[in-house]
Amino acid sequence: MKSIFKPLGVLMFSIAISLPSLVWAQKTTGFHVLADYPIHSTGGWDYITVDGATNRVYTSHGMQVNILNAATGDSVGFIPDTKGVHGIAIAHEFNKGYTSNGRGNNVTVFDLKTNQALKQIDAGTNPDAIFYEDYSKKIYTCNGRSKDATVIDAATDVVVATIPLGGKPETAVSDGKGHVFINIEDTAEEVEIDATTYKVINRWKIEGGEEPSGLDIDRSTNRLFIGCGGNKTMVVMDSKNGKVVGKFPIGGTDGVAFDPQLKLAYASNGEGTISVVRELSADKFEFVENIPTERGARTIGIDTHTHKLYLPTAQMKPADPSAANQRPQQIPGTFHIVVVGK
Repeated sequence: MKSIFKPLGVLMFSIAISLPSLVWAQKTTGFHVLADYPIHSTGGWDYITVDGATNRVYTSHGMQVNILNAATGDSVGFIPDTKGVHGIAIAHEFNKGYTSNGRGNNVTVFDLKTNQALKQIDAGTNPDAIFYEDYSKKIYTCNGRSKDATVIDAATDVVVATIPLGGKPETAVSDGKGHVFINIEDTAEEVEIDATTYKVINRWKIEGGEEPSGLDIDRSTNRLFIGCGGNKTMVVMDSKNGKVVGKFPIGGTDGVAFDPQLKLAYASNGEGTISVVRELSADKFEFVENIPTERGARTIGIDTHTHKLYLPTAQMKPADPSAANQRPQQIPGTFHIVVVGK
């Protein structure tokens, strides 16, 4: 009997000792910086889009969009003459991509295979975020200064609607079932639009959130993940009724991405971290960790095929202490994409 129970007791003790570390290991992502992809041209940046289907990364950069191989960082082309470009949307059904050109007040349409610009379409004033709404097959631009959304038919590249939003729109997403959701930054609201009628059908106050910018959605649970940079909070909202079902401390974010397979929501913070929130169920969430990245990496793109994250940033010159309200100055040649994963 001793020869049976003594090893069993030792085994149980060993399991008891190792359980806390095992549980902790399961809670963290294991993500870290894997690579830096340099882009040596100059210019500011905003959004980044990752197309896992074609293994390409599209990043806004000054007056053009740089296109990289997602696996190697090699340049595979660029889209020129995108004045003050903010974002990039992909419409595979039509073999077209779209850029929102903030200074040009227009959208550039380009061929996904050749990267050649096809035409430009007038939008509202200062189009910022842009995305492809796959239910209605439309392109939406969030126009910051005219405080509206431009809707473009991806089949014809014709503007079919302009939707007044009553505030400054930031990011937009769709539930894939005919509803579009847009963050309104200056009123801290979430606006719901009917994708068929182009009408605002709901306007919800984001309780506990200020200056919402980044946004993504879990279409399976109808949960919106809203990155609020004003008070450094991620708000989780039920997209069916506007009810807030979770709030978590994050950093000064400008971007949010959700991985539907891993059930993880990521907020990219300018302090140099990614805050991670795990969805355990439709109404239960937990804060996971802050992944170190690099200062200035405020926007984020996700490859849902490889689960890698991509964040643009650059090194900045030290601020002049004698200069009031000085904007950060980029060190030329330091723009790059930070790649995060396992």
